[in-house]
Amino acid sequence: MRVGMGYDIHRLVPGRDLVLGGIKIPYHLGLLGHSDADVLVHAICDALLGAAGEGDIGRHFPPGYARYLNISSMELLKKVREMISPSFSIINVDAVIIAEEPKLAPYIPMMRENLKECLGLKSLRDISIKATTNEGVGEIGRGQAVAAFAVACLEER
Repeated sequence: MRVGMGYDIHRLVPGRDLVLGGIKIPYHLGLLGHSDADVLVHAICDALLGAAGEGDIGRHFPPGYARYLNISSMELLKKVREMISPSFSIINVDAVIIAEEPKLAPYIPMMRENLKECLGLKSLRDISIKATTNEGVGEIGRGQAVAAFAVACLEER
């Protein structure tokens, strides 16, 4: 068994979609980044890559490359799964999103289903997503950014 941890944070800006877990969430701000800036998926990618001993998302998908401009992070997650699947099975993923607004609870079931399918997991029990606030502290607490942490457990084949 191998465990990896991932983290990501992006600023909220006008004129961008807010995408988390591959789901477009109605909100007047979106996450700034080279891709769709889906912090949840980026954190999960890093957790999976870390558990597999394969570095991080920036190593495999450099942000300056034109081919990754505005790419769906779900496509990156699919590539990460393909990269690690010859050697590892994904046992489970646990993640938390930190955002003051919008309220994310209504979207979590859709995120879980989306990620379950993308990762080829057997059950929704294998993907956990939670949301919390930063209690008004820092950039996240002031509504200027959204962050996510993820942990992944892999088993060698």
